[in-house]
Amino acid sequence: MRMWMVDPKRMCRKHLLGEHFELHMFCGSIRKKRSFHGYVLNNLLEIQTIEDRHNLIVKEMKVRKYNHVTPIELPDVEYLDSKDRNYTINRKESFLELLRRCDLCRSL
Repeated sequence: MRMWMVDPKRMCRKHLLGEHFELHMFCGSIRKKRSFHGYVLNNLLEIQTIEDRHNLIVKEMKVRKYNHVTPIELPDVEYLDSKDRNYTINRKESFLELLRRCDLCRSL
């Protein structure tokens, strides 16, 4: 699971829909009060922007005429360490990793 934090217009279908699904998975795991320290350490999760990121992805899904019926609401995250709650993904590193992994995203 990860948040790419890449402009959704630059993401292929697989990565766009994959991140959308994973945002919902993160919220489910937050409800279960899981730890996310490893995700933060590995530049994979930006907890404070889950809802905003979801909205950006949904906006692009609608532009592409994809069906969307799953709203999202970030559960209470106060149980998490403030460093983890407030971590910001290094967008440049994440973007370069996505381009390294995906020829389709690279072509967009």
